[in-house]
Amino acid sequence: MAGRAMTAMSDPEPKWRRRKEARPGEMLEAALSVFAERGFAQAKLDDIARRAGVAKGSLYLYFDTKEALFRAVVRELLVPAVSRVLAVAQLQDGPFAEIAPRLLAGAAVALSQPRVAGVARMVIGEARTFPDLARIWHDEIVGPLLAAVSARIVRAQAAGEVRPGDPRTHAFSLVGPLLMATLFREVFAEAADPPDLAQVAAQHAQTLIRGLILSPAEEGAVR
Repeated sequence: MAGRAMTAMSDPEPKWRRRKEARPGEMLEAALSVFAERGFAQAKLDDIARRAGVAKGSLYLYFDTKEALFRAVVRELLVPAVSRVLAVAQLQDGPFAEIAPRLLAGAAVALSQPRVAGVARMVIGEARTFPDLARIWHDEIVGPLLAAVSARIVRAQAAGEVRPGDPRTHAFSLVGPLLMATLFREVFAEAADPPDLAQVAAQHAQTLIRGLILSPAEEGAVR
């Protein structure tokens, strides 16, 4: 009996106690997977807690609603992938004809991550029922991306590199085909040959450069 007591005392603490500081991150990873697989309406806190290896009550220590949990998922796990795309638009110098292909290639990498694409599909499918999802997605992902690309286009227009026109509309034209290809992959993956996002990005960049970017002769005329 004493031996058993000694063994019990020497046993390591349960995983959730030993790694208390890691618990929020594990919850977010679990929530991201469940949201991407089942959608927001069908994602149950019980399932998220079970996948994270914690009690359901533990979720409420960090997130008081499912919407708050979703916002944390977007902010902590998805925004970093988009931030790498933003860095291209915001920080890199050089001709826009060289930056645009890099920006699109980076966006293709981010959107190729299954969980990112799965959550994007979820937001589009359930935004009318859960308008907070669309608000969160816009505030954390879409809004900053469009603002950064639009600002970079403004700089390119000022330098005489990009045709006149509303910068935000140009930004939609830039990223729109890639977003459509992503949704096509998510919705019709089983019924049609899904497009390769890297190939879409590369080909669209070349088409874009021919249509949006001013030629040297045109640049002189604009100036």
